[in-house]
Parts: sequence; structure tokens; C-alpha cells
Amino acid sequence: MDCGQKGSWRGTGLHGLLWAAVMLLLAAATCRAQEAAAAESPRQAAFILEQEGRNAEAEAAWRSYLGEHPSSSEAYAHLGLLEARQQHYEKAIPLYRKALALHSTLPGLHLNLGLAYFKAGKMKEALEEFSALLTKSAPSSPEQQRLVILVGMCHYGLGEFAQAAPYLQKAVSHEPHNSELLLALAQSYLWSKQYKQVMLTYHAMLQINMESAEADMLAGEALDAMKDEQGALQQFRAAVRADPKLPEVHFGLGYLLWTQHELPQAAAEFKAELENDPGDAQALTYLGDCDMRLGDSQKGALLLRRAIQANPKIELAYLDLGIMDADAGRRKMALQEMLAAAKIAPNDANVDLRLGRLYMAMGDKEKAKAEFEKTSKSMQSANARLVDMYSAAKK
Repeated sequence: MDCGQKGSWRGTGLHGLLWAAVMLLLAAATCRAQEAAAAESPRQAAFILEQEGRNAEAEAAWRSYLGEHPSSSEAYAHLGLLEARQQHYEKAIPLYRKALALHSTLPGLHLNLGLAYFKAGKMKEALEEFSALLTKSAPSSPEQQRLVILVGMCHYGLGEFAQAAPYLQKAVSHEPHNSELLLALAQSYLWSKQYKQVMLTYHAMLQINMESAEADMLAGEALDAMKDEQGALQQFRAAVRADPKLPEVHFGLGYLLWTQHELPQAAAEFKAELENDPGDAQALTYLGDCDMRLGDSQKGALLLRRAIQANPKIELAYLDLGIMDADAGRRKMALQEMLAAAKIAPNDANVDLRLGRLYMAMGDKEKAKAEFEKTSKSMQSANARLVDMYSAAKK
């Protein structure tokens, strides 16, 4: 029916008038229904296309609907969802924020925004969203449990490991067999120096997998921090047996051997790490250091320069090159390398001492004196820390 056509009267008199009135009402209702259907069709089409996974067409449909309804928070929310579905999280964020500006209580929107922030690596903003939702969530609800994990992982992603640990511990209490959560919890304990808790979590990890290389590595690092050298070596050797391809597993064992001056054994582990990852800057550095100490300066220098190319912020690589160049009489080059090391680690007593000796050899007594004074202060500071630790342990 043409909405502009009023129709014709059928009959005459009262009956005809009543019939005409009914027809007019029907015509008006039909027009309104047609107008509503016309308005709803882009929206319904957008829903269908979205459900079918036809993202580009769904986006076009939602934008068409938005053209007629510019204040539709729903349209902005679905456009954000489509971007997030395609992992375009940076594009999803402003769309979600626009939807919230139009309708701040739209269900699920704050969570979706938080997830977009999280997956875009914007942990601080994600933490704000998840923390606000957590305070409003029902106790012991599935929603609360999910938010506890998300808040914990935001702190973890921000490097706030002491803050992450309580949330991850709570999450693990609900999912005690979740190996990924246990690993994140153990790492949070390790990096916040809660070493006894690392060992407790280690045993929980072993209940899930008796040959967990990750668990053995974490236990090894905790034991090393607690000065249990033999225990740490045992754990790292167990990790190597469990998974010799695990990233950093050979480096960890090699580093422990290096600290105990077992250089040939350490070098073998650094080589094994480089077989897994030829560009590992730390393994290149420490293998180069081993070669230097074992008398092969030429081979060591090549490895150290490769390490600097891979990562120009490794102090030991510059220091070792400086030592070798100084020993070979290349003092200007040695000075540049040692100054680079000092810039990376300005409070390293070993660097200060080496610089002092180099300045003395170059005849610059004033600079040598300044470096030796810095060495003395650094050593006094280190000794003071040891005294404080010992005093605390005695209390």
C-alpha cells in the first residue's frame, strides 16, 4: 500500500464512515510498521552478518545503521567488537570508549574495553577497568574469579610482581591444576624475592607434571638466590634433562657454572643455548667471556661483537672487549668500550676499577684517582648491604 494514498470509502452513511476510519487507522499502522522495518533492517542485517563472521560486511551494515542513528551506543559497541575480533585492538578501544560515552552502563562493555586494553598491551588502563569491575562483582561468582585472574595478570604485565602474587594465588586456589597460572604465580614470587613461596609453588607444579622443566628452572633460580649453589645446579640439570630445547634452560645452567668458575662446562652450556637460539645475546656474551678467560681472545672478541649487535646494552660485552683491547695496547679503543660499560652500569665497582687502571696506564692520574674513589665507594656500599642483610638475618 502506498502510504500517501488514503483509500476510498466503501458504502455510505454511518457504516461507511466507520469503515473509512478503520481503513485510515490500518493505513497509518502499516506506514509505521514499514518505517520501523526500514529502520531495523540495517540493524538486523548487521547482526546476521556479524553472527556469520562476515566482518567487513557487518561493519558496513553497522556504519549504515549509525548513519541514521548517530547516537547508537550499540552500533559503536558492535563496531568495536568487530575490530577486536580481528585483533585490531587499538582500533577497538576508541569505539568502545565512544559507546561508553553514550551509554555508560551498557552490559559487558567495560569488560570488553578492559580486554582490548589488555590485548593491546595497555596494562595500566586495563587494570583500571578490571579493578572497578572486580569491586562490583558478586563474591565467589565466575565473573569475580575471571576478574581476579585479569587483575593479577595486569599487575604481572606491569612488572608489579608483589601485587600480582595475591591475585594469582587466589586464582590458583580455584584452578589448582592450571599450569599456566601456577607458572605465572611462581614467577611473581621469584621476581618479588619470595623464594620460599617459589618452592611451595614448585611442588604444586610437580603434582601436575613431574618433569616440568619450567618448574625446575624456577626452583633453581630460587635456590640460587638463597645461596644454595648445589641445589640450584641440581634443579637446572633436571630442567635440561626434562626439556633441552626450553629457551634459556642451557643459559641458566651455564651461568651457574660460570659463577662457580667451571668455565669449560659453562661454555658447553652456552654453546647448547646458541644451538637453540643462535642470536641469544646473553649466551653470546658469556661464551665470549669464557673464551677470553680460557685464552682464545680472538674467538671471544668475535662473539662479544655479535652480542653487542644483537643487544647493545650488555655491560659485560663492552667490559670484556675493553679488557682485551687494553691488554693488546689499543688503549683509545679500550677506553671507549669501558666508558660504554660504565654508562650501562654506572655503579659497577669492577668497571670503575678497570677504568682506573686504564687511566693510570694512559698517564691521566686525576681521572684514575676519581675512578678508584668510585670503586672504593661502590665496595663500601656493597659491604654495607651485606652487613644489613646479616643483621636482619640475626634478628
